[in-house]
Amino acid sequence: MNIHAVQALFSALGAPETDVRFVGGCVRDSILSRQIKDIDVATPDEPGSVVEKLSAAGIKVVPTGLAHGTVTAIVDGQAFEITSLRKDTACDGRHADVQFTTDWVEDASRRDFTFNALSMRQDGTLFDPFGGVADAKAGRVLFVGDPGDRIQEDYLRILRYFRFLALYGKHDPDRGILEVCAMHQEGLASLSIERVRDEFVKLLSAPDPTQSLMAMAESGALKAVAKDTQIDLRLDLLINAEKALAWGSGGVGWIRRWVFLFGQSATDIAQRIKISRKNALKIQDCSAAAVAAATVAGLVDLNRFLYAFANGSEPRNEAVEGVVIACARAENAKTNDWASLLHKAQMWVRVRFPLTGADVQALGVSEGPEIGTLLKAVEQEWVDGGFNASREDLRARLNALVK
Repeated sequence: MNIHAVQALFSALGAPETDVRFVGGCVRDSILSRQIKDIDVATPDEPGSVVEKLSAAGIKVVPTGLAHGTVTAIVDGQAFEITSLRKDTACDGRHADVQFTTDWVEDASRRDFTFNALSMRQDGTLFDPFGGVADAKAGRVLFVGDPGDRIQEDYLRILRYFRFLALYGKHDPDRGILEVCAMHQEGLASLSIERVRDEFVKLLSAPDPTQSLMAMAESGALKAVAKDTQIDLRLDLLINAEKALAWGSGGVGWIRRWVFLFGQSATDIAQRIKISRKNALKIQDCSAAAVAAATVAGLVDLNRFLYAFANGSEPRNEAVEGVVIACARAENAKTNDWASLLHKAQMWVRVRFPLTGADVQALGVSEGPEIGTLLKAVEQEWVDGGFNASREDLRARLNALVK
């Protein structure tokens, strides 16, 4: 946390005369000694006053959600989301009409979970109207007030429940809450697919979302992502493989879990819920790599596998991801064998096929699909031979095929 930026922000907002506080996740994670990612702040001032105060202090203001009382302040390159205290006056399960207030408890009452309703002044004074500190430390994910009321205010809270259960839960999910989620799971159909996607990706990024996913499936909420697609919920097998192989690459962990869960349907589901084109291609490649890794039985297979999935022009993880997924799917897997394959994939040094289309044309072949067919045939022989053939050897082989 940039202490100077925080001090400048609170000062601009009029603290301590104005009761400005940290709210939500940054307070929760501070209590749990977890890394703080985003810093959210609340103030009893209405949005117009907030903008005036920040602008007067020379702080850049972005009106990210002005109608709902939220602006973003940029201080020393760090973004802070600032929200005016508010209460809901009407909700339709997706959006809420709000009215601004100066009552902190009233504002906290509209939040989803008890440990997200915490607030803290800059001097460390903590406010906990619903027992959120005890719930956070005990690993209990509990709604503020009646779960059904909170869910009907915003059906996304069903998915948020399972995401927070994966990230913070230490106990079996509350049976009563699961029943309420099941009762209202059809409301998820009213949400934009982008909101559903983002919550699910965050859930899969948790260290071990196995229990949460199983509870999500039990409640019917998983249908918001997978529809009626068959899913392999034995994510514990993948988690165990990750640990056994000591492999947990940061940014693509959720992609590995995605491929394991959805199998042959992974790419189709990614397209349906609008995963970015870049990540959809990673999912497609990881799926293919997992299938290929499971069939590696000798040196030729190994060369084909590594050349196909570890030989990109940029750093790629498809080969190693495929090994971990294949290991998790294998019955009676021998960890040493998979660890050896994983090591080879990690240590792979990119190789470049020495021939190009110009070499084919130099032999009198006209432009067209035949050029690609000939190159592919010679390239496959080069790969199967362990990449040892020289450029001249390959040109001679190409010449033989052309004649």
